[in-house]
Amino acid sequence: MKRLKNHVEELFKDIPESEQKKAIKQEVLENLEEKVWDLMEQGKEEEDAINKAIVDFGDIEEIKMELGVKQPTKKNMTKLNLGYSVWGSLLIIALFIFINVSYSPETIWFVYPTFAVLWWPLTMYFHWQRSK
Repeated sequence: MKRLKNHVEELFKDIPESEQKKAIKQEVLENLEEKVWDLMEQGKEEEDAINKAIVDFGDIEEIKMELGVKQPTKKNMTKLNLGYSVWGSLLIIALFIFINVSYSPETIWFVYPTFAVLWWPLTMYFHWQRSK
């Protein structure tokens, strides 16, 4: 049952050491071992029983909250992404204008790729609006 012990250690690695953590780890390990024994009595192989017990147990988010572990917050980068896309598309459009004026000033063709480039900041704008 070394695999179960390793799994429990992996689940609890983010939680600071305490007596409560040790007690809960021990209880979780005992419950998993008991589940494995029950599954083996029902005719499953040991490896299959261990896998099923681990899958059935799931994660320990509720236990982490109970022990006071703060979940990392995701930083909202949509506004930064919007600014990056606006400046990037402006630079690309400026490059198209420069190439158009330098190499074929008699034909105005930079407008066509401009429409394609403007989809980038437009999609980022709607993503930013949705995330508000």
